[in-house]
Amino acid sequence: MTDLQNMGYDDWFKRHQDDEKIAAHKVARVISVHKNSYIISKNGKEVFAELSGNLLYSTESASDLPTTGDWVYADFFDEDTHAIIYGVLPRKTILKRKMAGKQVDYQLIAANIDVALIIQSLNENFNLRRLERYLVMVNESGIEPVVLLSKSDLASKDEENEIRKQIQNISPQTTVIAFSNFDRESTHSLLLLLKKQSSYCLLGSSGVGKTTLLNALTGLDKFETQSVSKVQSKGRHTTTSRQLVLLENGAMIIDTPGMRELGSLSVDEGLDETFSEILALSQQCKFSDCSHANEKGCAIQKAIKTEKLSEQRYQNYLKMKRESEFNEMSLLEKKKKDKNFGKLVKSAIKNKQR
Repeated sequence: MTDLQNMGYDDWFKRHQDDEKIAAHKVARVISVHKNSYIISKNGKEVFAELSGNLLYSTESASDLPTTGDWVYADFFDEDTHAIIYGVLPRKTILKRKMAGKQVDYQLIAANIDVALIIQSLNENFNLRRLERYLVMVNESGIEPVVLLSKSDLASKDEENEIRKQIQNISPQTTVIAFSNFDRESTHSLLLLLKKQSSYCLLGSSGVGKTTLLNALTGLDKFETQSVSKVQSKGRHTTTSRQLVLLENGAMIIDTPGMRELGSLSVDEGLDETFSEILALSQQCKFSDCSHANEKGCAIQKAIKTEKLSEQRYQNYLKMKRESEFNEMSLLEKKKKDKNFGKLVKSAIKNKQR
């Protein structure tokens, strides 16, 4: 079995590869990104890499540049101590979120992920509405979600079962697993669930124990962690970049920085899948143009009154839908402005040459 296969290069990527670029370059996977430089893998060796000038200056958006987990076309030099990246292969999946603040753009988190491990703490950190946001982002990306409930040693069995029930109510098909980083048996059980040649991504807010879990899975204290505040039940997450790690069992896992903001762009499919029961109810309304506010025969309002649908869950759905529509509209306006600015620059250059 080749190194590419071990790193997850399956038939899907072979069908989508560019044969001309394959003939001219090698294929490698991006291990980590550091501003304008990259670490890529070749035959199990990590190699420093940079972008070719053509790739750097011909890309129209930052999302066209490599991110952690991407497969790239590259040439290697100086006994594989340095490499140049010439292109990015099509992505099977891409995990992304809205940039923090008012910036109208999105940030790539990781590419070609098979399963997203969404970690929620069983202490005061647990938040069902936040979990819904993670599920929307993951479902939009076409990635399988698995919810991991960390710090099981801090909760009673009844508390754990109640949280499990809440999660199953909003996402019945999602696997939910409780564990403690202080219990080697539970972390070892998680390791056994991770499949060879599959790529996983750890998601969760700061302090839920992502990096500690990664250390437990690798068997090494390779990644720095910090203690949790007793006052706020929050830990200061020390991960500042995304890095793909190959585990001994052949699975690959990416840790991510704690996410303070989970705004999303164009998440219609993710919303529909995560809130599928709301979509189904809307189709049962008496009027096709029902606003789901005060109309008679509104199936959604009826479900809320009979407590078959949580008012908080519905309000969270509306909030994310409004955010998605606003972000999409803002992004289209930004693209239009960027396009007009590009035309202006080209026109100025052309006139100057005359």
